[in-house]
Amino acid sequence: MVEKKEFLVKGMSCVACANTIEKKLSKLDGIKFANVNFATEKLVVEYDSNVANKDRIFSVVESAGYGLDDPVSEREVSIPIEGMTCASCVARIEKAVGKVDGVTYISVNLTTEKAFIKYNPSETRLSVIKKAISDAGYKPLDVDVSDNRDKDKERKEKEMRAMRVRLIVSAIFALPLLIIAMGHMLGLKFPEIISPSHNPLGFALIQLLLVIPSVIAGYKFYTVGFKALLKGAPNMDSLIAIGTSSAIIYGLFATIMIAMGNTQYVGDLYFETAAVIITLIMMGKYLETLAKNKTSDAIKKLMGLRPKVAHVIHDGQEIEIPVEEVEVGDIFIVRPGEKIPVDGIVVDGLSSVDQSMLTGESIPVSKQVGDEVVGGTVNKNGMLRVKASRVGKDTVLSQIIKLVEDAQASKAPIARLADIVAGVFVPVVIAIAVLSAIIWYIVGGNALFSLTIFISVLVIACPCALGLATPTAIMVGTGKGAENGVLIKSGGALEVLGKLDTIVFDKTGTLTEGKPIVTDIIAEEGFLETQLLSLAASAEKASEHPLGESIIEEAEKKSLKLAEVTQFFALPGRGIEAVVDNNTVIIGNDKLLHEKGISGYSRKAEDNFSTLAEQGKTPILIAIDGQFAGIIAVADTLKVDSAKAIELLHKKGIKTAMITGDNRKTAEAIAKQVRIDLVMAEVLPQDKANQVKKLQKDGRLVGMVGDGINDAPALAQADAGIAIGSGTDVAMESADIVLIRNSLLDVVRAIELSRATIRNIKQNLFWAFAYNTLGIPIAAGVLYALGGFLLNPMIAALAMAFSSVSVVSNALRLKFFRPEADKTN
Repeated sequence: MVEKKEFLVKGMSCVACANTIEKKLSKLDGIKFANVNFATEKLVVEYDSNVANKDRIFSVVESAGYGLDDPVSEREVSIPIEGMTCASCVARIEKAVGKVDGVTYISVNLTTEKAFIKYNPSETRLSVIKKAISDAGYKPLDVDVSDNRDKDKERKEKEMRAMRVRLIVSAIFALPLLIIAMGHMLGLKFPEIISPSHNPLGFALIQLLLVIPSVIAGYKFYTVGFKALLKGAPNMDSLIAIGTSSAIIYGLFATIMIAMGNTQYVGDLYFETAAVIITLIMMGKYLETLAKNKTSDAIKKLMGLRPKVAHVIHDGQEIEIPVEEVEVGDIFIVRPGEKIPVDGIVVDGLSSVDQSMLTGESIPVSKQVGDEVVGGTVNKNGMLRVKASRVGKDTVLSQIIKLVEDAQASKAPIARLADIVAGVFVPVVIAIAVLSAIIWYIVGGNALFSLTIFISVLVIACPCALGLATPTAIMVGTGKGAENGVLIKSGGALEVLGKLDTIVFDKTGTLTEGKPIVTDIIAEEGFLETQLLSLAASAEKASEHPLGESIIEEAEKKSLKLAEVTQFFALPGRGIEAVVDNNTVIIGNDKLLHEKGISGYSRKAEDNFSTLAEQGKTPILIAIDGQFAGIIAVADTLKVDSAKAIELLHKKGIKTAMITGDNRKTAEAIAKQVRIDLVMAEVLPQDKANQVKKLQKDGRLVGMVGDGINDAPALAQADAGIAIGSGTDVAMESADIVLIRNSLLDVVRAIELSRATIRNIKQNLFWAFAYNTLGIPIAAGVLYALGGFLLNPMIAALAMAFSSVSVVSNALRLKFFRPEADKTN
C-alpha cells in the first residue's frame, strides 16, 4: 500500500542538504517519491508501506546527518528580545536557542528585535527556550500575540524616551569635557583651578568628574558588553566597553601619576575620548532606532485600519463592545462612514463599501444581502446589518498583517554571507586590535600611541551595519509590497521573484475574467437574432453548463421573454436537445448536429465558424425544427490589463507561457491577442505541475500565476508561486506571493519591487563590507605607517555611528519606490 507522509527536516543549512536527503531516500527500496523543501524545511515522501516504513526513513535521513520530526506537534512563536545591539547578538541567540532539544527553526531579526522560533512542545517548553535566551545574556519578553502589539509599541516608545534622555545627559557633560581637554591646544583661556599649566591635578579631576555622567548614561554598553565577553560571545557593546574602559583606566592612571607629582602625564588624559565615543555611539543608535521604526510603517498602517469597537445586536438591543469581543455569528450594525469591525455576510441593507485598503480600487463596491464584507473596509452610504463570519486572527486583515510580519521576520538567502561574517566578526576585531597595539608598541615603544590604535580599531569595527543590511531592506520591501496589494510571504520568495526568467499563466480567471459572455449572435437567413437567443436561452435554462448560463444572462440583459421547456435531454460532450414552445431546439457542437442529420450550412456559416474559433471564441451551433438556424459565440474575455502586463514582462526579458485545458486552436487565439510566447494547451488540471517541472528541467527559473484549486500543485512546484487575490484559499496557501488586487500588472509590480529590494540589499552589504574593510586597516595605523594620518578614536566612533544609520537610511529609500507599471498608466 502506497502512503504519503510529511515530516519536518532538522539540521539543513542550504539547498545542498535538501538534495542530499532526496538522493539518500531515492535509493531506499519502496520509496516512490521524495521531495525536500529547504524553505519550509519539510519532506514529502511517498512509499510502499509493505517495503519501507517510517522508522527506516528516519534512519536513512539521520545517517545522512539530519533529523526528522512529525510536523503536527510543531508550534511557532515570536519572542521580543531586549538587549540586542548588533549582528553578533543575533548569532549568539540563534546558536544558544538552536541547541535546545525540540527547536526546529530559529531566526532572529535585529531590526524588529524579535526571535521567530519553531519548536516541538513534546520535546521542550517555551520557558526552556526563554531560559536559553536569558543564559545567552539577553532578556526575552512576552511572546507576541495580537493583544501584545500595543504593549510592544509602548515598550519601544518608552525605550526611545529613555535613550533620548541618556543621550542628552551624556552630551551635556561630554561637550564641556571636550572643550576643557582640547581648549588649551586651541589657545582658549581657562580659570587657574582647571588650567593644565597652573593646576594639573584640578585639570585632571574636573575631566574625571565630567566623564562619570557619560559613563552612567552609557551603562548598557558595560553591563551588556562585559557580560557577553565573559560568556565567550563578545558583541558590539563589548568593543565599546573595552575601548572606553581602556581610555578611562589609562586616564585614571595618568591622574594618579599627576597627583604623585608627575605632571608630564597632563597631556595623557583620555577621559574626553571615552565620553565623546559614548555620546557619538548613543547618537548613532538613537538615529538608527528612529530609522528602524520607520521600516515597520506598513504594519502600523495596516493595524491602524482596525476599528476599535463594534455595534452588536444583543437581546434585541444595540450595544457597543470592543471589537475583540465580537464572536462568530454576532449580528452587528455598520452606519455610513463607519469601518466594518470584522469579516461578515450582509444580512440586511444595501450600501457601497470602500475596499481600497485591500484592493487599491478607489471606486466603492456595491454590497447587498448575501455579499461578503471585510473588516477594516469603510461603509459609505447605507446602513448594513452584518453577521460575523471571521473574527480575531482569522479576519482577512489579521491574516494580511500576520503574513507581512512573517515575511519581515524571515531571511533572504542573500543574507547568509553577512550572517557567517557577523558570527566571527567581533572576536576577530578584538584580536586585530590587540595585535595592532602590540606591534605599534614594539615598533615605537609609545604606550599612549598603542592605546589610541587599540581603541580606534575596537570602536570603528561595528558589525551593526552588516546585521542591518538585509532585514531592514526586507522589512521596507515587503511593507511597500503590502501597500501596493502585493503580499510576499518570505525573504526567500522576495529574492527568487526578481530572478525569474519564465512566468506561466493559468488562462481562466487569471489572464481572462473567468466568466464567459456572449460575444456574437449570427442568425441564418430566415431566422432573427432575438428568436435565436430567446429559444437558446429557454432551452439552456434547464441546463447547468457555464456556457449556457452566459446565454441566459445575455437574454435577460436584452429583456427577452423565455418560453417553457416541455422536454429536455442533456447530451454530454456534445450539447442539449429540448422542446421549447413547440419548437425542437438542438444546441451544441458540429458532431451533435451531424448525429441529428442536420446539415446544409451556408458557406457564410462555415466561414463564420472558423473565424470565431480563430478568435478564441467558442461557437455554439443551433438548429430549430431540424434546420440549421445560426451560431451563438461565447468567450471568456481577457482582463483589460493582461496584454499590458505581458508587454512589460517581455521588456524585462521574461519569457511568458499560458497553460490551459482548452483546445489548442482556442488557446493559441487567446495567446496571440496578448502575445504570449509559449502555449501549453489541452493540459489536465493534475498535469499542470508537471508542465512547470518540464520548464524547470530545461534550466529555467519559473514563476506560476494562478487562482484556482487546480492551480495549487503548480503554484507549489514553481520556484515562485503567485496567487491572484480573488482566487481560492487553497491557491493562496500554496503560493509564495499573493496579489490582493485582481490585476496582472501586480505581477510586474512584484518583480520590480523584488529587483529593487535585492539591489538595495546588495548596496547595503557592499557599503557594510567596504566600511569595515577600509575602516579597520586605517584604524590599525596602516595609513600612518605609510606617512598618512592617524585616526582619532572619536572620529572612529562618528564613522561607526554613520555606517549603521546610512545602511538603514538607504533601505528607507525603498519607501519611494514606484513601479514602471504605475508610470505607464
